Amino acid sequence: MNQSTWYALLEKPSWAPPAWLFGPVWSVLYILIIISFGYVTYLFFKKEISWIIFLPFALNIVFNLLFSPLQFGLQNNFLAMIDIFLILGTLIWALIVIFPIARWVAFINIPYLLWVSFATVLQVTITMINW
Repeated sequence: MNQSTWYALLEKPSWAPPAWLFGPVWSVLYILIIISFGYVTYLFFKKEISWIIFLPFALNIVFNLLFSPLQFGLQNNFLAMIDIFLILGTLIWALIVIFPIARWVAFINIPYLLWVSFATVLQVTITMINW
């Protein structure tokens, strides 16, 4: 079964946003992520921040990139649910460690944090009702 058909056939809660909304939301979020995470990467390579501050940003990107292959490629809601918890956890960690250094990076990622928080609840709900 192809990816879009598989996802469309899953039971979803009544409050799930329409599928067409995900593309525009992620497009805006990825712009914010590229700007802010790019700045953190720049600081890391200039040796202005330590690897322990850079680490949650790097892990967040890795987990973010794994989500679609897990959810849609493997069609595995459970692995996607674990992954989205890792995305949320590394994002919170990243915002906490960067706040004293570059507050704007934390603030610009509030929409990302809100969306991932919502998406985490949505993914857990979808996983549970389709178990």
